[in-house]
Amino acid sequence: MTTDLPSTLTFDPQTGLLPVVTQDARTGAVLMQAWADRAAVQRTLDTREATYYSRSRQAQWIKGQTSGHTQRIVSVQADCDGDSLLYRVEQTGPACHTGAYSCYHQPLLAGDDPGSGLDGTLERVYATIAERLATLPENSYVARLHAGGLDRVLKKISEEAGEVLLAAKNGDRTELATEAADLLFHLLFALAEVGVGPADVAAVLQAREGKTGLKGPKEVG
Repeated sequence: MTTDLPSTLTFDPQTGLLPVVTQDARTGAVLMQAWADRAAVQRTLDTREATYYSRSRQAQWIKGQTSGHTQRIVSVQADCDGDSLLYRVEQTGPACHTGAYSCYHQPLLAGDDPGSGLDGTLERVYATIAERLATLPENSYVARLHAGGLDRVLKKISEEAGEVLLAAKNGDRTELATEAADLLFHLLFALAEVGVGPADVAAVLQAREGKTGLKGPKEVG
């Protein structure tokens, strides 16, 4: 089925291109930025394969056609002016030609970061787990745990949950924080293995905000 390009899209009159930002739909991480002409965007909409235009080769290219690191399109959105696009994708393997999960992996500025809270930290840890699962680097804990199968991951969740209970029961704040971090890590691991992202969990929690329905203890007698 062919999807017509909206007339609101504005391609550069000199080059016939517009920039495309590509985002991992599971983790929210920005993976790369590239360019697309009308034909590349049209092919992306028609096939759900992320398709771009190479300015150096002056030719259309399909992400992963040679490397196998494909991008399946989840959604395509235009910005307010219609002169750039956002591809949200399901990434297979690393997105960067260097082998990194994302092309944006060279920090230039450190300091106060609104993503330094628990939510931002969980997103970054999940992104790291997803990268390790995609590349399976040697001597990686994620790679070793993955090799043991999902049951091994689930067993670790059970073990870490028990450690959390003991730490809380003992009132040990430091130990509780440590064990809770271990539990969250392995929970994120299980989510990544099954293909569920933090955004999926957040959507469920957000839908429950402000709602009642939890059952209280039964009355005696």
